[in-house]
Amino acid sequence: MPVESTTHTTVTDDERRWVRKAAIAGGVGTLIEYYEFSVYGFLAIIIAPLFFPNADPVVGLLSALAVFGVGYVVRPLGGLFFGYIGDRYGRKASLILTLVLMGFGSAAMGFLPTYEQIGALAAALLLVIRLLQGFSAGGELGGAATLISEAAPEREKAKYGAFAPMGGNGGFALAAAVVGILLVTTNDAQMQSWGWRIPFLMAVPLTLFCLWVRSRAAETHDPVQHERRARFPIAAVVVNEPLVLLKATGIAIATQGTGYIGLSYLSIHLINQSGYEKGHVYWVAMIVIAISAALMPFGGLLADRFGAGRVMASSFAGYLIVAYPAMMAMDHGLLIAGLAYLAIVINTVGAQVGAYTLLPQLFAKQNRYTGVATAINLGTIIGGGTAPYMRLADRTVRKCPRASILRHHCRRNRTRVTRRPVQAAQHAVRPMINGNDSLERTSKCSAPVQTS
Repeated sequence: MPVESTTHTTVTDDERRWVRKAAIAGGVGTLIEYYEFSVYGFLAIIIAPLFFPNADPVVGLLSALAVFGVGYVVRPLGGLFFGYIGDRYGRKASLILTLVLMGFGSAAMGFLPTYEQIGALAAALLLVIRLLQGFSAGGELGGAATLISEAAPEREKAKYGAFAPMGGNGGFALAAAVVGILLVTTNDAQMQSWGWRIPFLMAVPLTLFCLWVRSRAAETHDPVQHERRARFPIAAVVVNEPLVLLKATGIAIATQGTGYIGLSYLSIHLINQSGYEKGHVYWVAMIVIAISAALMPFGGLLADRFGAGRVMASSFAGYLIVAYPAMMAMDHGLLIAGLAYLAIVINTVGAQVGAYTLLPQLFAKQNRYTGVATAINLGTIIGGGTAPYMRLADRTVRKCPRASILRHHCRRNRTRVTRRPVQAAQHAVRPMINGNDSLERTSKCSAPVQTS
């Protein structure tokens, strides 16, 4: 029967089947949600001129990425809302609701008129939809990690906990694959006319399938059993567990900051800065991210064997060691760029498995959903949501090293740019925009930067 396992040394067949259902429900749901949320990032280069046609191409892309980042701003609100439902009324109800809202947002995105059809209102509606998707995503990963952790046996928490980051990375890979197939099977005119809508509309049947899977999972939290159930879970976390929340947020900042560079930014870097064709880059991104997702269970076995904290710390060290040489190698052919991409992203396996195994165990059960979701969302805003946008603006005014933003998320380096980012972006990237998909290869920037 559904009881959180913390002390059992053996697990019955019925309990293991129940744990597998919970892990699959959490992982598949996270896959669908992160597919729906991340497909916008892969289509940002195509969407930008459709909703921001009057802007300079660089400014238009920065605007589209800014809308991408805005989706992260409301994630903490979503975490509080769904955390409240999950802690007060059960994990399952909250996780089902996140799926419904995300699916609705994706369907709305698929039918959204462009600037040519309704003018500036199109950009406003785009912003509203991204806010809705960000609000929904704010309750997903924290809830999935909580559900799986509460269902998993003590000695196998990382093994099953790996399903949450595997679903998240799998969603990114699926988004990259869908966009890549579209780019191969459509021309530029078709892609800008209707092709970009297909990935969003595909989310509707995927959401329905996931709702069926998630509805079959058992509940892991009965709020009635907790006599001291907090009226406002976030207040209880802040008052009773402030240091735990601070520690969890720090883990999330490092995990999300390093992870989102690989999941979101590197594909844009390979297109805009290294000059590779969009279709090729999306396939590279899909393969690399799919490999990292497939390795998550292996990371879970390592974390159960050697400790989640040790595996997580080793992965952060891997980012520091690999970042600089990998980014320097990306201009030497697509094969080398793909291997360098993989060398960076592979570190997300231990980092995410370790983090999402540890985070639910830090908080008391009665407020766990809220605590985990709040920490992850704060970490995502600080370390993840703004990283692709800031990296693109900063890259255009920096010469080297290109790996500094990864180091920033592992070591708090402070930099200030000596010229306005948009002006520098226009100056440095304009030679690459005068052509079409076969962008001229360039990687040098002339703007100075000072460090303090």
